[in-house]
Amino acid sequence: MNPTISLVVVAAYFGLLLLVSRLASRRADGAAFFTGNRTSPWWVVAFGMVGATISGVTFVSVPGEVSTSAWHYLQFIVGNCLGYWIIAFVLMPIYYRLRLVSIYDYLRDRFGRTSHLTGAILFLVSQLLGASFRLFLVVGVLQVLVFDSLDVPFWCTASGALLLIWIYIRRGGIKAVVWTDTIQTISLLAAAGLAVFAIADGLDLSLSSLVQRVVDHPTAQIIDADWRSSTHWLKQLVSGIGIVIVMNGLDQNMMQKSLTCRTLADAQKNTCWFSVAFLAANLLFVALGTALLLFAEARGLSLPAATDAIFPTLASGHMPAVVGVAFLVGVVAAAFSSADSSLTALTTVWCVDLLGLDPAAPSTAARRRWITVAMAVAMLGVVLLFRAINNSSVVSAIFTVAGYTYGPLLGLFAFGIGTRRMPRPKWIPAICIAAPIISWLLSRLAPIIFDGYQMGFELLIINGLIVFVGLRLTSK
Repeated sequence: MNPTISLVVVAAYFGLLLLVSRLASRRADGAAFFTGNRTSPWWVVAFGMVGATISGVTFVSVPGEVSTSAWHYLQFIVGNCLGYWIIAFVLMPIYYRLRLVSIYDYLRDRFGRTSHLTGAILFLVSQLLGASFRLFLVVGVLQVLVFDSLDVPFWCTASGALLLIWIYIRRGGIKAVVWTDTIQTISLLAAAGLAVFAIADGLDLSLSSLVQRVVDHPTAQIIDADWRSSTHWLKQLVSGIGIVIVMNGLDQNMMQKSLTCRTLADAQKNTCWFSVAFLAANLLFVALGTALLLFAEARGLSLPAATDAIFPTLASGHMPAVVGVAFLVGVVAAAFSSADSSLTALTTVWCVDLLGLDPAAPSTAARRRWITVAMAVAMLGVVLLFRAINNSSVVSAIFTVAGYTYGPLLGLFAFGIGTRRMPRPKWIPAICIAAPIISWLLSRLAPIIFDGYQMGFELLIINGLIVFVGLRLTSK
């Protein structure tokens, strides 16, 4: 793709985001950064959350993963959808009843300051590592597609991306993010849709004929019945439920958007309709993965060894230029939709949970701006660290660590909601540190003890269960 055209496309896309952000942030007061003044239309939040949830990892990796794991990913997505309904009718009533700005305030009200700080720090570590990892992957794709040919170093690309994100969230915060996420959702879905139409045209098929070919392809298999496999359907279903509850229902990043809705009923409608749209979007991406394989087979193209490179390679090198442009916009949208809400959530937790600032106080605005800058610099530092390591297995291991830290949040909230007991505060940090370590040891021992059994996402639930039991043993 021509570098000049690529730069113009990225600049135009950013200009659109900035315009939407400025319109959304008009008359925004200090609290708008944190709560959006609780005036967001539920349908806007629901649609925008699709783009925020489909990160760069999903956009780039899921179509490519179809070549090795078929459509087994949808088992996990169905579990996600069930998890969103649990969030809507179990967690959201609590959050709205307490009028929370940060959801970790619940831990303070239920258990005291020690558990409050423990939950907030666990989120900060998880979100900083996870968001930086996703941004690192997407910036890496941008670097290869655009900036390597211009001799722009990686650190400039990463710094520029975060600077642009900071510019359009610095005033409106979550109020701006709710609206800009709608643009990013459209961009992601349009990129996938254009690729599907280009494949149908390239294979000289109607859209309905292509759909039939996709459905008949050997990769169009959803159910994995091998109980030893890490993608066994029951493991994926249960894990999908657990991960959504933890990484969305107990995650300030995602809940902050839902808490901008006017009422609890609106927030519940947002979450339920979003779950349907989320399932449909992921079905589109796995179907695209199979369509890409059909396209490569028909053209006699050899697929890249790395599955993450399949969609980028075919979209930018073997399809019409409009698909390449749409893919580039989709990559940028994936980077921004994930990082902007993460940066806002990190700032919120630091201000509200760690520093105890009043979101509505005029004095909070100046401190909040500097904290947002500090969080952006921290994300940049982690992204550059991943780049310096330059070892995909090590970087993935660090990202996995971020997943382990969500388990204690599951245990803390489950114990608080499900019991009336009060754990001893001094034991809470120790239990929350020990649980991920024990879970990691179990994942290493399981194949030896249970005849090759591979643990998957169910580790998160085990992690939370260990915390729950630990809190029960140290409570009264």
